[in-house]
Amino acid sequence: QVRLVESGGGAVQAGGSLRLSCAASGFFASSYCMGWFRQAPGKEREEVARIDSFSTTRYVDSVKGRFTISRDNAKNTLYLQMNSLKPEDTAVYYCAGSHWCNGLTSGYWGQGTQVTVSS
Repeated sequence: QVRLVESGGGAVQAGGSLRLSCAASGFFASSYCMGWFRQAPGKEREEVARIDSFSTTRYVDSVKGRFTISRDNAKNTLYLQMNSLKPEDTAVYYCAGSHWCNGLTSGYWGQGTQVTVSS
């Protein structure tokens, strides 16, 4: 059974840091394209970062230089290190996985973890 379980969300002040984790089971995440998405209230879901099977990464402009996506293949876990957090980073964060990066939105999804950044 395929599962993605996010953890690490919480409430922090602006300028703080959080590290999100996404534990994968039922498939080998190292051979998949994995990504982090977020959705804030009243806003559309957006892709924050992705890492493909070659470990090539891509970030949305608003988080470049502040967020880092990575994975631990031995633990089958995806991470998102978030530094210099801003109130506009407040959202529910989801991890996703797919054979191909173009198919992330229709792949496997976790249940989400809330990140709240106060000013």
